[in-house]
Amino acid sequence: MIGNNVLTSFQLPESLYADDVNAILRVTQERFGIREWRLVVLTNEIHGHLGIYSTIGVKMGLRVKEILEAEGYAEEPDIVSYAGSIPPVSCMNDGLQVSTGSTLGHGLISIADTDKANPSALISYAKGQHDLSFRIELKEEYRKQIEEDILKGVNMYGHTEPYWKYVRQLALKYWSTWDRREIFTLKA
Repeated sequence: MIGNNVLTSFQLPESLYADDVNAILRVTQERFGIREWRLVVLTNEIHGHLGIYSTIGVKMGLRVKEILEAEGYAEEPDIVSYAGSIPPVSCMNDGLQVSTGSTLGHGLISIADTDKANPSALISYAKGQHDLSFRIELKEEYRKQIEEDILKGVNMYGHTEPYWKYVRQLALKYWSTWDRREIFTLKA
């Protein structure tokens, strides 16, 4: 389990969360655990807004750690992200860093030079005498759902304040309903 490095606990009173976040708190924590909750909260605080792909990045990173059976930050994989460096897909990189500990500062994440951003990552990990490498990718139906929802928001609102409220509502919905054990595919 990932421990706290600065805080003695991450159990915040419900009254400290925004009303819309508080509305999903109990069901989301029960369904996906306090670890995912904590990492999505931390990611979106540093990310600057409650975002779709930053939340997907957390779910992806946690799934990677589960697959690798890597519990702490001492067990960080090397990651090549195919999410690019242009939002919104690139926002996934923030969630990957926070959830895995594979940060730019640790030199363990890089962004692939690609023409088309894709919510996927190549994971490399050495544990003992075993080297593991695989690609993890958001399943097509989830990627398409995000694209359609974002396009709908852009068409309705442009990039105005109502658009960002719309994106926040989508991020809350995806956070509270999409299971990290179901939304990704793995390729050797």
